[in-house]
Amino acid sequence: MSTTPLPGIGVRYDLTTREHRQLSVIAHRDGTRTVNVYQVTDPDACAQSLRLTEPEAASLINALAPSHHSPSLLSTTDLGLVAERIELSTTSYWNGRVLGDTRMRTETGASIVAVLRRAQAIPSPTPDFRLAGGDTLIVIGTREGVDTAAAILGRE
Repeated sequence: MSTTPLPGIGVRYDLTTREHRQLSVIAHRDGTRTVNVYQVTDPDACAQSLRLTEPEAASLINALAPSHHSPSLLSTTDLGLVAERIELSTTSYWNGRVLGDTRMRTETGASIVAVLRRAQAIPSPTPDFRLAGGDTLIVIGTREGVDTAAAILGRE
């Protein structure tokens, strides 16, 4: 599977099945999903596109991977929170600056709870943690807070 950030939209996930069928899922920032199935004869031509609401997408995930659900897991959507991955561009204003300079929690109410850098996860980064282009930040907060955080982190 490959992923492609879609600035201002979300993330696109592309998959080629064992039967050589092309599929994509666009995870929109608002929680909705678009599932696309491409024609067998022309993998660039979409044969079917299905737009799912956030609850419909959650139901489909439960149907596809029922073992992932555990009563001890935090269901953020039930609490009015979302967790999202936001990739920091190499041209970002924040590339090379420390996390505390973003004033993320103060400005948005959202928290950066981890940073993924190459094959390493840095949980609970401190305010003096230096950000780098290519980092993926795990942000949790309200939908509005996470959207504002993405806008701040996308600043070039």
